[in-house]
Amino acid sequence: MLILGIDTATSAIAVGLSDGERTASALRIDPKGHAEHLAPLVGDLLAGEGVSPGELTAIVVGTGPGPFTGLRVGMVTGLTMGHALGVPVHGICSLDVLAHQALCDECESGRPGHRLRTHGDVLVATDARRKEVYWARYRVGAAPDGRQALLPLTQPAVDRPAELPADLRELPTAGRGPVLYPDLFPHPVGPLDVDGGVLARLGALGLRDGRDMPVEPLYLRRPDALTTAERGAGR
Repeated sequence: MLILGIDTATSAIAVGLSDGERTASALRIDPKGHAEHLAPLVGDLLAGEGVSPGELTAIVVGTGPGPFTGLRVGMVTGLTMGHALGVPVHGICSLDVLAHQALCDECESGRPGHRLRTHGDVLVATDARRKEVYWARYRVGAAPDGRQALLPLTQPAVDRPAELPADLRELPTAGRGPVLYPDLFPHPVGPLDVDGGVLARLGALGLRDGRDMPVEPLYLRRPDALTTAERGAGR
């Protein structure tokens, strides 16, 4: 098993590889450069790890939520590669990946593994532009099979930070929300951006467990760029 992970839901372009245990990742920050940098970043990562595209067994893409244009770049690239290589493509919510990074001891230290901390909730808040954040709340708990799992307590949403309840904003918060709005998210925790290696490893774990991982983009709102007809229809 060798999984390629791709996420372009935020200002970061994140790629990674995982065989279910070991991971490798690469990251570039460029809010407007997803289309320009993604393919070279994937190529450099594969070459650096001595892997040919034909060795990949699956691709997993971050499904957002994220701005329309950036998110679409990663998902279309992943689907195109999957079709060309004849391998399946799966999707994982990008906020879920950030929550795993915030609550997984091994993710934080860079060691392989999947042991989650068992204390407290975490909020994930990423930049949604328009002075808003994409957010969701998570907790570590028991899955139906009794194993430890990260449990989403809310569906992904988009709101102005000040509109979130005060007790929610007091939670430890991962993502770039605390960087952009430090007064409203006073308890930042790492990470700021999706780690492509963690995304790939979560995809490998999902495949092992037979989890459904649909490739369905979470835009949560209409795209920034609308046609004249679309703008007229929205009046």
